[in-house]
Amino acid sequence: MSSKFVVPFFAVLTVIVVGAAAGGVGLALAETVNMKNQENFQEFAPALPTKLVDINGILITEFSADEKRELVSLAAIPQRLINATLVREDPEFYKHHGFSIRGIIRAFYGQFTGQSLGGGSTITQQVAGTLYTDRAERTFSRKVRELWFAIQMERRYTKDEILEIYLNYMYMGPGVYGVQAASKYFFNHGIENITLAEAALLVIQLSSPAKYNPLDNPNVARERQRSVLDKMVELGYATKEEADASFNEYWDNYDYTRASISAYYNRDDKAPWFSEYVRRELDNMMYGSMDYYRDGYTVRTTLNLEHQAAAEKYMSAGLAKANREYGASRGNRLVRAENTYIPIINLLSLSFNMTGVRGTAAARNQARTMSRYTKVVNPVIDMAALMFGMENLKTLTNKGFADLKETIDQNVVEGALVAIENETGYITAIVGGSKYDATNQLIRAVQGRIMPGSSFKPLYYSAAIDTRKFTPSTLIYDIPIVFYNEDGTPYIPLNFQGEWKGTVLLYSALAHSMNVPSLKVLDGIGFDAAINRASALMGITDPDVIRRTFPRVYPMGLGIISVAPIQMARAFATFANQGREVQPIAIRAIEDRNGRIIIDNERNVRLEQQEEGKNIQVITPQNAYVMTQLLKKTVEVGTLYSGSGYGSKFVFKDEKGETFRMPAAGKTGTTQNWSDAWTVGFTPYYTTAIWFGFDKPGNSLGLNLTGATLAGPVWGDFMRDIHQGLPYKNFTRPASGVVDVTVCARSGLIPTKTCDEGRVTLTFLSGTQPSQYCDVHTGNSSIAGGFQTSILGLVNLEELTSALKMPSLPDDILNMSEGLLGPSKMEGNPDEGLEMPDYNPLLE
Repeated sequence: MSSKFVVPFFAVLTVIVVGAAAGGVGLALAETVNMKNQENFQEFAPALPTKLVDINGILITEFSADEKRELVSLAAIPQRLINATLVREDPEFYKHHGFSIRGIIRAFYGQFTGQSLGGGSTITQQVAGTLYTDRAERTFSRKVRELWFAIQMERRYTKDEILEIYLNYMYMGPGVYGVQAASKYFFNHGIENITLAEAALLVIQLSSPAKYNPLDNPNVARERQRSVLDKMVELGYATKEEADASFNEYWDNYDYTRASISAYYNRDDKAPWFSEYVRRELDNMMYGSMDYYRDGYTVRTTLNLEHQAAAEKYMSAGLAKANREYGASRGNRLVRAENTYIPIINLLSLSFNMTGVRGTAAARNQARTMSRYTKVVNPVIDMAALMFGMENLKTLTNKGFADLKETIDQNVVEGALVAIENETGYITAIVGGSKYDATNQLIRAVQGRIMPGSSFKPLYYSAAIDTRKFTPSTLIYDIPIVFYNEDGTPYIPLNFQGEWKGTVLLYSALAHSMNVPSLKVLDGIGFDAAINRASALMGITDPDVIRRTFPRVYPMGLGIISVAPIQMARAFATFANQGREVQPIAIRAIEDRNGRIIIDNERNVRLEQQEEGKNIQVITPQNAYVMTQLLKKTVEVGTLYSGSGYGSKFVFKDEKGETFRMPAAGKTGTTQNWSDAWTVGFTPYYTTAIWFGFDKPGNSLGLNLTGATLAGPVWGDFMRDIHQGLPYKNFTRPASGVVDVTVCARSGLIPTKTCDEGRVTLTFLSGTQPSQYCDVHTGNSSIAGGFQTSILGLVNLEELTSALKMPSLPDDILNMSEGLLGPSKMEGNPDEGLEMPDYNPLLE
């Protein structure tokens, strides 16, 4: 068909189509019973974000994953942005009555000829189509409905009102709606500061946000932005000099490294880990048609933003230290392994023709080259691919980033912190990892399944105290011993560097985290008592979960189980809360957009606790107080002494300027192969659990990064900051049932005039305090003169410990996590007992 017939043909066809559309509209209007009723169509009710506020009413963040929107009046929108919108979308907006015949004909012609001549919808039609129809539906009937609603909107609203709706409602990018939200997303500032070039870039998002996203497709966006600026110059909205200057300024300062992610992850959030935890809690609380992304709720939370800021500050410093020292020690270990062991491996492979295990120089060079590429070269190539639109190259760089991430997961130290208020269970701070983003969303503080190491010991010590067979002054022998699990397999625990202390008192064994005495406590009370007490303190009630969490083997006593930091915090908070259950909560109440409370979560939690009656008392107040006094020793003389700044971090001044020391208690923990470092501690006000370690098992933090040396100082710094300005408060002492007694630090009995090895005041359950006088320093005791009696028989401890002492090995060899010898199985830290969950012949 010749071109001279094409135009008339399509013109006639277009007239027919338009006529049919007009007929459809006429029929729709004709069927209206009362024309006035047509004004009662759906009101404009934009989705509003849900606001999260902290305990003091300060905004934390807003949830609007699918619609990040901020409403602004037309009067607040700069004229340059309005001009750009009209130039781009509807130059005749203030002249037509909701539709444009010329635009409709142009759109149909472009559709039939396959040419891109722009859309035929006016601004009013776009609003009507978005509000009242499904614009993904490409049908004639949908266009008719859109046209009809556009006419009704023109009758109902003024032009300025329609334009205001348009600029506030339309989708403009990944999770953002309206010009204000879009401006903050793309340019990091509101529309009040928008430039001419930014206005042109913003309005092209209205037609195709995916295609013209400057973060994803900068070259395409720049070309279309230029055309809008040229049109504005042509129509007199700007001079050529203004347009060129603004255009050049924008692209001269463009950040090619920024990724295009959803506004949900790009939102302003003062506590992203806590916010994500609350979001997941809302998923469980809300029901029916409730939608926290659109309905504009206010969620009143338990977070204290001052606590959160302190948590992020000190966890960030702790993670930086951990990764710095781990990286240095790992590099030293690999160099030593390469220089020492690879030649031996190569010699063996040549001698026995084992070519598959030979460590070649080419393989080592390849590993180094790959590491440099992923860390140095790949980011540069990725930026170049983005700048010049080389999609194939971008695919390759993405693979490089994926390889780098896998390496990071295996070799980057992560961490977690959770703080709760003892009396209320309020979660006042959460840090779930190094940095919250689209690729790092595991909230380790509540979702982590981590071995707590020695920080687990107090939970079954509590059960031991209740048996009344064990007291803080019970004498325990710290000597080599073999335990037999229920299946008959032997288990041989060791202390740090294979050293034993001989006779120790129970309080000292806990304060210094000795392994053999702790397992003797576990052996003395049995697995049932230990597991029942630990599960009760952690709030674990499901029998199947209890069975999976607590294996009935002796390594359980050294914390070889999997729990979350929040469970450990809950257990220790129970000690601080006089033995009463502590239910951690993050949401106090939820209000609708009109301020009406629709979910009173805290009230529901308190009602449930009331219904528990006496069961809310997990342990007796007397047991809780004795355990608290025991754990105070860890801070005063044990593994947390250094982390507490030798007591200085808990020294404050009251309103009168007088100095006081806030009581504090806690426990450290370091797990297998030094892979996890813990501190869990509390004051009369708050309990905080802190963990550092790896997401993937197999690596070691090193001998210098332990619960006492890494997690302890972070705990002390954080607790110091959150207690600033609080008045002195002591742990509540029960009115009866406990007694303080001063005993001999060597025998644990009532001291005599001859006790010259120190005295210590301990707290006992009434009736369990010692009643005999010390017989050690009279020369009549079986533990005098260096000899002690144990289940192994009469032994000379000095000779025995000398014979069994570990050989002296360099730290970097003990700390190897890779190489011929495999990972070390030792646990502990210089202040704690060495925990040995598995027998290791290398340490005999």
